[in-house]
Amino acid sequence: MTKLNRSVERGLNILEVISSNGVCSLAFLAERTGLPKPTILRICATLVQQRWLTQSRSDSRYRVGSRFPRVNSRPTSIDTLVEAGASAILSLSDATGLGVDLAAPIGNGRVEIVDTTRTFSTHGIFPDCIGYRPSPFRSALGCAFLAALEPEQEAEYSARLAVHTTRKDRAAALALPAKLREVRAQGFAIREDGYWGRAVDYGGIPSAIAVAIGSQGHAVGAVSLIWLAEQHSVAAIAKAHLKKLTETAEEIGKLYAANVG
Repeated sequence: MTKLNRSVERGLNILEVISSNGVCSLAFLAERTGLPKPTILRICATLVQQRWLTQSRSDSRYRVGSRFPRVNSRPTSIDTLVEAGASAILSLSDATGLGVDLAAPIGNGRVEIVDTTRTFSTHGIFPDCIGYRPSPFRSALGCAFLAALEPEQEAEYSARLAVHTTRKDRAAALALPAKLREVRAQGFAIREDGYWGRAVDYGGIPSAIAVAIGSQGHAVGAVSLIWLAEQHSVAAIAKAHLKKLTETAEEIGKLYAANVG
């Protein structure tokens, strides 16, 4: 009987857990596989290098990467966007000293945060945001993406999204057409003051500006700068960093097109 390769077997076990459960922490992988954490770290480092996995910089959790085999032999758009944006958002964060969030569309005009450079020690901002789906009406990411859609799509999604909204989201939904016109005119979207609030954001209330990521004539995501509202005004951040934010979105869009081409 041919002897099995234990390293390959362990790697496949890790991949199976991640592909079945989505984003996974080191502790979760150790619990589900029964492998020592140092062993998991070595295997995952190899898989990340080969792009079978990606790893979040904010909380070090793993998810399947763009080269992970799929039934249709094509990477998902989210994986492709994460890969295209990984280095670009890190460079933007280093250049500005601010946190950067990357968001991908999930259908019906909504986006989900799929990567971030936030760290609490550096930015003072709540870092555990991957997988969060920000409000399409009150968040910078959501409004930037909606403003980049074709008019027919924007109208359809905006109406559909507004159906079950209440309270502040309801008021923001009613004001959305005017807000999206403003986004297009100024070239970026702004996070509504106090959005998220102190219920989940420890350390202070954040502000953000965002722009859409376009690729081959279509909106494929959005990218934002995020900082403590008490430290800088929106006007100051936009004046200092909007050009770099826009250039980063364009860079990601080109890399995305190259990866899906």
